[in-house]
Amino acid sequence: MANNKNAHFESIYRQHHPMVLQMCLGFVKGDLDTAKDVAQEIFISVFNNLEKFKGASTYKTWIYRITVNSCLQYVKKEKKQKKYPITKTVAQSATEESKTSNSASIPDLYKAIGQLNKIDRLIIMMVLENEDYDTISNVIGIKPTNVRVKIHRIKKQLKTILNSNENE
Repeated sequence: MANNKNAHFESIYRQHHPMVLQMCLGFVKGDLDTAKDVAQEIFISVFNNLEKFKGASTYKTWIYRITVNSCLQYVKKEKKQKKYPITKTVAQSATEESKTSNSASIPDLYKAIGQLNKIDRLIIMMVLENEDYDTISNVIGIKPTNVRVKIHRIKKQLKTILNSNENE
């Protein structure tokens, strides 16, 4: 029985880890090490609660909800502790990203995403994961038509943030 659970979890992990890591990166402003730590905590929670999954949604939606809740808890905890310097995280992110990607704008994008409010961060990270409006709507709890409007506004806000960062 335990081997069956482990095999099932490994399958879920392989399938959903990239999405979870991407979401975490958005919430921790691109700090890859912190994102990996948060993702690990999320998958510990997934493993511990695997028997509680009722099948009312897909595993992906269930894991999104766990990811969102964990990331929001992390952000709230960090805000209280205020020990997380942005300059360090952006520099680390830039170093890590330059090893894995040719695009120098990725760290800037994560930094800009980190300046959005929590819900907007979640929505844009799901968009970057190519999620459809119905999935985003289910996770956020708003209508798909509202998702379209929010995405449009978030993109405009990100463009403004990125342009103002360029001018600094």
